[in-house]
Amino acid sequence: MSDRIAELIDATLRDRELEFSVKEGGHFVVELPGEKKLKTTTLLTVGQHGVRVEAFVCRKPDENFEGVYKYLLRRNRRLYGVAYTLDRIGDIYLVGRIAAHAVTPEELDAVLGQVLEAADYDFNIILGLGFLTSIKREWEWRVSRGEPLRNLEPFRHLIEEETGTPFVPELADDEDAEPRESNG
Repeated sequence: MSDRIAELIDATLRDRELEFSVKEGGHFVVELPGEKKLKTTTLLTVGQHGVRVEAFVCRKPDENFEGVYKYLLRRNRRLYGVAYTLDRIGDIYLVGRIAAHAVTPEELDAVLGQVLEAADYDFNIILGLGFLTSIKREWEWRVSRGEPLRNLEPFRHLIEEETGTPFVPELADDEDAEPRESNG
């Protein structure tokens, strides 16, 4: 049974043109490309009774644990085939199981699609809730040095809410210039 499932997963991932590798013991490591979270590494483990799905989403939040966990628990109500969980150190994962009889290309598509949608959609929300102090510190450091803010732009509203007025950073002389190397 597990050989049939492994062959089906391999064929489905190839058909969907997803980047993946196969490790010993029936482990498929799939790289799901995203936008907010550039990629979500997902592990599909073939076992006797089906497939375990596990995807790393974010490391343990630095702050506001209650807010992050409340968000994740509420989000679980709307997810298909996977749910948010924490590992023993507090890192955030999506996990699920597909019963052997239910492993089809369509079901793999649906579950992997849900993993991608959830990880990509929720990533910046989780960062904003659980890492706000670090984001503010990084924003201030970049502004003080004239560094680009491109990857921090999704958090601009959080910076503006904190000050009560729109936060307009000083622009470097040449906005299109290459980022300067920093010492820290």
